[in-house]
Amino acid sequence: MRLYPIETGNFKLDGGAMFGVVPKSIWNRTNPADSNNMIDMAARALLVEDGDRLILIDNGLGDKQSEKFFSYYYLWGDHSLDRSLQKHGFHRDDITDVFLTHLHFDHCGGSIRRNATTGTYEPAFKNARFWSNKDHWDWASHPNAREKASFLKENILPIQESGQLNFLPLPEEGALLKDTELGFDLLFVDGHTDKQMLPVFDYQGKKLVFTADLIPTAGHIPVPYVMGYDTRPLLTMKEKESFLKQAAEEEIILFFEHDAHNELATVKMTEKGPRLDQIHKFNDVFKH
Repeated sequence: MRLYPIETGNFKLDGGAMFGVVPKSIWNRTNPADSNNMIDMAARALLVEDGDRLILIDNGLGDKQSEKFFSYYYLWGDHSLDRSLQKHGFHRDDITDVFLTHLHFDHCGGSIRRNATTGTYEPAFKNARFWSNKDHWDWASHPNAREKASFLKENILPIQESGQLNFLPLPEEGALLKDTELGFDLLFVDGHTDKQMLPVFDYQGKKLVFTADLIPTAGHIPVPYVMGYDTRPLLTMKEKESFLKQAAEEEIILFFEHDAHNELATVKMTEKGPRLDQIHKFNDVFKH
């Protein structure tokens, strides 16, 4: 197995929304805001090369939404999914599987593109199977009012209509689903959205977890630092506390999907709870 970080693009979100009840005077130290109170965000995917399978974990915002839509998110930088794949010698048509941690637009928007000839929506990875789980799919297909703006039907329904949608089972006990057919374990968490799935890897003698929206940036490591977007913030805190305690004990490496400036980190336990230990670059920790 080989892993490759895939930079699909950068954007900005409101810092207050990203940190909930945490005062700006605190979160601004780690995630500095611009004059519009917006903070830098990444949409960092992960590519898994395993035998004849090439699995893409999440795929960013995509490019099919309107200019008005993207104006809300202040796109910046020159990263793109295709350029990042090409950097590692791959093309989107090589992707055999697209795994979606959850169906918010900044995680799955690149799954679907608009056909320039017909104007219809179609899978952006024509040779891939798409993976979700039934509980989250139902949650996203019939969204609550709080999340409706994040679950866009044009990102979701065309996957099902294509016949390329597949569901992974839910864990029978606890939150960990082991030995999935994708070749990695999954940690299920429910605080941010129902049945979000976090990939867990044993890779080059180390454990790596793709933290998605449980811990979007290094600045979100303290347990109370929970996004205003979370549907069940108290549950997020409980899930973070349990996971980060284990991460500190087992020296688990966190892979950040949304931290524009930090790819990986380790954590340590202190008298104040879990805190950032060290920041790492992917290529400094893992060798190809």
